[in-house]
Amino acid sequence: MSDAPLSQLLVIETATVLAGPAVGMFFAELGARVVKVEPPQGDVTRSWKLPVEDPASSVSAYFSSVNHGKEHVRLNLKDARDRARFDALLREADVVITNHMQEDAEKLGLTRERLRALNPRLIHGHIKGFAAQPERPAFDVVLQAETGWISMTGTDAQHLAKLPVALIDVLAAHQLKEGLMVALLQRSANGRGAYVEVSLEEAALAGLMNQASNHLMTGAVAKPMGTLHPNIAPYGELFTCSDGGRIIVAVGSNAQFTALCDVLGAEHLAVDGRFANNRSRVLNRSALAAALTPLFVAQRRDDLLTELIASGVPAGALRGMDEVLDTSAARAMVGESAIDGSNTRRLIGNAFRIEQA
Repeated sequence: MSDAPLSQLLVIETATVLAGPAVGMFFAELGARVVKVEPPQGDVTRSWKLPVEDPASSVSAYFSSVNHGKEHVRLNLKDARDRARFDALLREADVVITNHMQEDAEKLGLTRERLRALNPRLIHGHIKGFAAQPERPAFDVVLQAETGWISMTGTDAQHLAKLPVALIDVLAAHQLKEGLMVALLQRSANGRGAYVEVSLEEAALAGLMNQASNHLMTGAVAKPMGTLHPNIAPYGELFTCSDGGRIIVAVGSNAQFTALCDVLGAEHLAVDGRFANNRSRVLNRSALAAALTPLFVAQRRDDLLTELIASGVPAGALRGMDEVLDTSAARAMVGESAIDGSNTRRLIGNAFRIEQA
């Protein structure tokens, strides 16, 4: 893939927090000139710091995760001179990314109609919160609750959990990237600008995938199952090994289950009628886990994991963030840059590769 396939593009980003800035980072990593226009006080996530971070720094780790590779400009868009500077940028821009509520957009000159009048070829990407309640404040944890994610995340109804990243923002960012790229492709053919809108709510709903279909087709309502899977077993079961390390398995076929039993020296389980097929294993999940548990306890994590992988059993180690970021794949994705004079680090956002034929 070329190092800068989008180097011809100028992208203006007025969006704050995570979803919109992640889209801007996507373009920046592909070589576009991305100008992040922040309010005078800066993007709110500059202050979203861990207790161990320097309170005097103008950047946070959170802010750094999606704001590298950009030019940072602070403008008061209610001020005539700053608005004029912004308008000059907009007239030359290819893409603008916004996430302001309608009332604020009108005050800041960021309405769809005004931006289109300034630049008819502009591709305007906009993120809103709720599909039918555009003025309702929308933060990720609220969307996780409203769209069913929290209801099925955790171990039981009394021990629910939110996903530990702002996944709804991430899903919306991916949706907007796709829409913007389609709009740019269309513009290359017809020369016309476009307005691309994504709501966090709809992005969250689109991400429900098989859990939504389970209900639409059978009436089943997803319940919190921890790491387990409602349709497959053993899939998501965690087993502790002799050294305290833990392994998760994701057995999706009878052949994989037989291979798991062979590695564990438990061939009798593969022919046990309770576990003969996936349906039986789902119905007898607890009994199966109880039978497998002592077999894992007898072995060291890494040794057993090596055997499982060699035998074609989908399995992995439960790794903490420190262990994850020490893997070769993660180390290769670490990016470093300075923002406002502060050295920052993050994982790159674009994990795809394009190789020319």
